[in-house]
Amino acid sequence: MTLKIILADDHPIFRDGLIQSIEETGEFEVVGVGESARDAIDLATKFLPDIALLDLSMPGGGISAARKIAATNSGVKIAMLTVSEDENDVTSALQAGAIGYVLKGVSAIELRRVLKGVANGEAHVSPALAAQMLKLMNAPRNAEHNPIDDLTKREEDILRRVAKGLSNREVAVELGLQEKTIKHYMTTILGKLQARNRVEAALIAHRTWGDE
Repeated sequence: MTLKIILADDHPIFRDGLIQSIEETGEFEVVGVGESARDAIDLATKFLPDIALLDLSMPGGGISAARKIAATNSGVKIAMLTVSEDENDVTSALQAGAIGYVLKGVSAIELRRVLKGVANGEAHVSPALAAQMLKLMNAPRNAEHNPIDDLTKREEDILRRVAKGLSNREVAVELGLQEKTIKHYMTTILGKLQARNRVEAALIAHRTWGDE
């Protein structure tokens, strides 16, 4: 099955090359192209793609676009493609709803691999950035007690699904709960884990449970 992608980036030469690289194997089809946050939001609504691939620094901001797309089109998986290695940008993008954070300069083969994973709901942060975030997360932790052990069975069920890349809405559907209930649970989970956002919580889950 061909995966549908919308792409928003305000650098035409880079964008044209990117489209060629993404489509060359026939696994992906770029169905919409824009150069701003407004374009990205409109394209996501119009085409309902599998993936929205957004430039972080385009006019209007990729993070703003991600936030609005995630809020109105929960089935669209969002990936950021950027030159920024700033931890705050990574955190802000993931909090906004992106599940992929890829640095420009990645090979075409690697980008297609990441995009296939993102389409399946698999979170991805470029390895060097992920290592940096885990290092920062691990620094203040108490090694004698894992706060994940304090979660209730329901909280654990929710966190396991979040760690697989599911949105609050998708978790709610799987568990037969309301989306606002999942949001309340996530607030409690983040507090118990001392995590700043759902991505840190997912990283803690992966570190504790692995792929079980």
